[in-house]
Amino acid sequence: MKKTVIVILLVLSTNGYSQFAKSMFSKDPIINLENWQKQRVYFGYYLGFNSFDFKFDYKTPPQADIQVKKTTGFNVGVVADLRLQEYINLRFEPGLYYTKRDLYFPGVGDLEKDYLREVNSTYIHFPLLLKFSALRTGNIRPYLVGGMSTTLNLSSNSKSQDDNSEGKFRVKSWTAAYEMGVGIDIFTEYFIFSPSVRGLFGITDELIRDNPPLPSGYTDNIDSMKSRAILINFTFH
Repeated sequence: MKKTVIVILLVLSTNGYSQFAKSMFSKDPIINLENWQKQRVYFGYYLGFNSFDFKFDYKTPPQADIQVKKTTGFNVGVVADLRLQEYINLRFEPGLYYTKRDLYFPGVGDLEKDYLREVNSTYIHFPLLLKFSALRTGNIRPYLVGGMSTTLNLSSNSKSQDDNSEGKFRVKSWTAAYEMGVGIDIFTEYFIFSPSVRGLFGITDELIRDNPPLPSGYTDNIDSMKSRAILINFTFH
């Protein structure tokens, strides 16, 4: 019985792959959703992953850089796509992004509670992007995407009166960035699957300095702290 089931599954999967390959890569492919992207406006959603970092600029060269330990976070959001012309679309992709970074401050104490700061971030992300699509070939259409974004950090601690002397690392609630990336639209029979990879580059300083008048080994020498990120999204239309 098990062998019969395995054979049936293999036959079905082989047949499914053959249909997919024919629709995508044959010389005379089956054209899926031929008029879908000719709509003036269409919508979708995305799921994905992120890896956020910080870029530090210092007032004076430090003896040792602040170390950032990155983790893999996740993204989820919706897409609104406005067709401007055949090859250019305006996209709004609001979403929820979660990430975590550990900061290690060299020379600040000997205990982990002194030199380690965990930065948990829950972002509401608002990117406004231009999508430049290439000519569609069969059921494949690559594209470039780029634009500006603004982000609200729900975990910023920006309203806290405590600073690093009380173990509280603070960043600003709102930040801005620019984004650039590449992707590909894959037209299936029922929907468009669009994987993409994008770089995010912060343009505003996020750091809130520690309270005066006491000197701070955490923030005094930091001229600016800006986010950097790699975003991988899987979009469905």
